[in-house]
Amino acid sequence: MSLRLKKLHDQVMVITGASSGIGLTTARMAAARGARLVLVARNEKALRELTDEINASGGEAIAVVADVGLEESVRSVVEAAVQRFHRIDTWVNNAGVGMYGKVLEVSTEDSRRLFDTNFWGVVYGCSAAAKYFETRKDRSPGAIINIGSEVSDRAVPLLGMYSASKHAVKGYTDALRMELEKARVPVSVTLVKPSATDTPFPEHGQNYLEEEPALPPPLYAPEVVAEVILYAAEHPVRDIYAGGRAKLHSLQGSIVPRSVDWLMEALFFDKQKSPRPANRADDALDGPTTGLQQRGAAPQGKVFERSLYTQAAMHPLAAKLALLGVALTVGTVAYELTRTEARRRSCRHRLTRSLWH
Repeated sequence: MSLRLKKLHDQVMVITGASSGIGLTTARMAAARGARLVLVARNEKALRELTDEINASGGEAIAVVADVGLEESVRSVVEAAVQRFHRIDTWVNNAGVGMYGKVLEVSTEDSRRLFDTNFWGVVYGCSAAAKYFETRKDRSPGAIINIGSEVSDRAVPLLGMYSASKHAVKGYTDALRMELEKARVPVSVTLVKPSATDTPFPEHGQNYLEEEPALPPPLYAPEVVAEVILYAAEHPVRDIYAGGRAKLHSLQGSIVPRSVDWLMEALFFDKQKSPRPANRADDALDGPTTGLQQRGAAPQGKVFERSLYTQAAMHPLAAKLALLGVALTVGTVAYELTRTEARRRSCRHRLTRSLWH
């Protein structure tokens, strides 16, 4: 089924987890491009400040305080969006929390709470959005964008329960896509898989470690992920990696899984621990965090502000043309060098013949 999605400046976009990190960055970038926004999070103060910021700068946004782990709370988002803007065009399931600790040591209660947000929040969001797109009268196409992770493909130690939740998101997203296509519901379903991103994810995660957790550098800027999300809002795409290292890690885990196991066993228990003692003042598992923080505590110089791989993935034709241009340039240079060498040899041959005659 071929779909043509609206341009961002014509869209109404729902973004969950909008008060921090990737969600906050996406909201600000979407507003700058003219999208009308329904911003969802648990942190009412942060949401109000963000909506005031966007509306004061000429954008349009409303705040909906909701916990995506509660189905009835997610349903209220649809009601608020339709009441204010009369429609929804893109739904971004971004809300998520982390948890650092060995899978045999983290509590069942905390694990269930993590799945309430990371997995069931996606399920409730997809269900609400899909039902809306299925029943709206004009049958205009929409987009559902789920934020997975590079750990959707390759689990990481000490982030085992988080990895499991993102594996579940991938499986659910792939099944949902097929079922909606079979039913000919006019909606694009995209899974975005970011690499490690410079957001407050470690600071906000539930922590069973003695040290404050850290993301192994290098990291990608949240703007790299936000750009992918906004691209998927306008272009139907099955899945896309945000950051070339996410694609690399996925390939490594698929091709040489045992080697990756050994590498992670050797390195990733230490690389995910900072030298700082654990500080649990801003955990996100059971309540809202400080909010309005796009970036985390990554060391200066350890963050990629762009991803050439992701730019190429979003613009494959341009990438192919660029590669073709490089190939033509290299071919032309090689041809000219060959001709120059041939002329040089010809001159040398004529000179040699004249000397002997």
